[in-house]
Amino acid sequence: MSRIEVERKVLGRNDLVAQNNRRRFASHGAYVINLISSPGTGKTTVLEATLARIAERLKVAVIEGDVQTDNDAKRIEATGVEVEAIVTGGGCHLDATMVGKAFGALEPRVAQGLDLLIVENVGNLVCPSAYDVGEDEKVALVSVTEGEDKPLKYPALFHAASTCLVTKIDLLPHLDFDVELLVSNAKSVNPAMKVFQLSAKTGEGIGEWIDYLVASSLAPSDAEGES
Repeated sequence: MSRIEVERKVLGRNDLVAQNNRRRFASHGAYVINLISSPGTGKTTVLEATLARIAERLKVAVIEGDVQTDNDAKRIEATGVEVEAIVTGGGCHLDATMVGKAFGALEPRVAQGLDLLIVENVGNLVCPSAYDVGEDEKVALVSVTEGEDKPLKYPALFHAASTCLVTKIDLLPHLDFDVELLVSNAKSVNPAMKVFQLSAKTGEGIGEWIDYLVASSLAPSDAEGES
């Protein structure tokens, strides 16, 4: 029981910071997505492919999380997009305080406004799903080299995420993987889940994913809709 109480207090404090983050992001006009997956799913490669194609349509910045090294942040920096690295030093997730501090470092560089902020979380399917960092939506990634039952084994993430990216579909001819079963399992956990199948290597499906990001980023916010 005490363990549950401690967790509630930690998450409660985190949620207060996340609310403040959300207000700061909104003041810049930024739509915020939080990318979550297990290690090796291809988050950074998908992010590189996305940034290479979306820069002409949106102003984008990235907060790049990793357990050790800033290698992935350097890959993102090479795309020309503003990026801030968070190295957790062993921590299994990003929390709202970490993301808030990273955005504080980014703010002077995006002072002219921001359409889209992408947070690449630490490779983990469990801890990051519980932490609100101030995002508009969590995006779960599952590669075709993983099992079709990932949504059933890790339902917390698929409850929390509104979008799922099925990655590395260029490998399907070489694998015994049932994409329809994966999608069915994801929707059994979250019937409203939006699913995009894509390959960062060939570019298949990336266009549809980018169209979704552009539409989400440029849609009027709730606050604007109420005014």
